[in-house]
Parts: sequence; structure tokens; C-alpha cells
Amino acid sequence: MSVLLFFTWVMFLGLFPFSVFWLRSAWRIFALKDYSKVALKAGESPDKPHKYAIISGLINLAGGTIFAIVILLILIAGLDYETWTAIVGVTLWLKLLVDFAISRYAHFKWKK
Repeated sequence: MSVLLFFTWVMFLGLFPFSVFWLRSAWRIFALKDYSKVALKAGESPDKPHKYAIISGLINLAGGTIFAIVILLILIAGLDYETWTAIVGVTLWLKLLVDFAISRYAHFKWKK
């Protein structure tokens, strides 16, 4: 077994927990109105987490949906390695950066 094949399988299998976790987070935000994980900074919620719940839920929904679609395209259509790793990489980094920006913005205190 080559190293590339091993890491390809690790990346592919890693798509499943990411997709499930993000879709579950979106479900908790939209359906259950659970804002306990919205815009966390050092484990603390902002003063008004419901204010940032929509964007956080949409980001989780988009990331989980894209990963689920990529999984299906790999299994059904045989999506090639370069394409699916590019989609996954861009999605993962954008999700992390937007979540980081939301958490920093939600905890920013305006000086009066």
C-alpha cells in the first residue's frame, strides 16, 4: 500500500464525520433552537448568540451538504482525486475562516 493511497483513504473517510457533525450542528441551530455552540470564543458564548445563529447555521449547513455531495459523487460518479480534494480543501478552509470571523465579531466590544 502506498502512502498516497493511505492518505487518500484517510481524507475520504474523514469526510463522513465532518459532514455529519456540521449537518447535526445546523439541525440543532435551526430546528432545536440550540445556540450553545454558536460563535464560541474560548468556550464562551456571546451575549446574544441568536443574533449570529442564522449565519452560523447556514455555514454549517453549506459545509455539511457540500461534503455529503462530494461523498456521493466519489462513490457514484467516481469523481477524480484532484477535483474532490480541491472542493474539500476550499470548503474546509472557508468554513473554518468564516466561523472564526463570526466568533470574533460576536465577541467584539464596541468602545463608546
